[in-house]
Amino acid sequence: MKRVIALATFTIFGLMFGFYASTSISSTSISSTSAEAPGQQKPPEVLQLATDSKLGPVTFNHLNHITKNYNLEGTGPVVCIECHHTAQPASEVAKLPPLKTAWPPDRTTTLTADLIEKDPKAAEVIACRSCHARTGATPKLLPAIPQIKYEGGTALITLTNQQAFHRNCASCHDEVVKNRKDAKAPTTQKCTACHKK
Repeated sequence: MKRVIALATFTIFGLMFGFYASTSISSTSISSTSAEAPGQQKPPEVLQLATDSKLGPVTFNHLNHITKNYNLEGTGPVVCIECHHTAQPASEVAKLPPLKTAWPPDRTTTLTADLIEKDPKAAEVIACRSCHARTGATPKLLPAIPQIKYEGGTALITLTNQQAFHRNCASCHDEVVKNRKDAKAPTTQKCTACHKK
C-alpha cells in the first residue's frame, strides 16, 4: 500500500513537473564516455541526460550503478534489466507488469555486463528514447509512445522519455532511501541533486 501511495505521489509530481519542464530530456540529449579499447565492447561509464532541461542536465554515472552496491538492498550492483527492461526475452518481460515490450520481439538473451563483453550482438541495447520519445514525437521502434494504466485508477499515463526516466530513476532512489537509512540517493523531492545547471 505504501508503494502504491509513493508511486501515485511520484506520478502526480511527475505530471506537474512535466508541465513545467516539458523539454527535459530531448531525443538527442544523451552523450556518453567510455574507456573502451578498440574491438572491445563495454558499457558506457558516464551518460549525460536531459541536456535541454530547464533545471540543468543530469550526469548519470552508469559505471557506479553497474559495479557498486547500488541495488535496492545495497548488496550488489543494479542488474541491467532493472533499467533496460526491453533487453530480455518477452516471456520474462511479461512477468513484470506493466512492462510489455522486449526488443527485438524475438529476443532470446537477457542483458548482462558479461553478455556485452562476450557477445555484443546478442546483448543489443537500445536507447530508451527509441520507444520513450519526447511528447509529440513518434518513437523510432514503436507506432506510439507506450502507455500504462495509472497505478491507483484507470487513467492512462503516456511514458514519454521524461516520464520513463523519472518513474524509473527517482522511484528506485525513493525505494533505496526507504529500505536503507544510510543511502544518499537523491529522491523525487530533490530534483537539483541530479539536475545541475
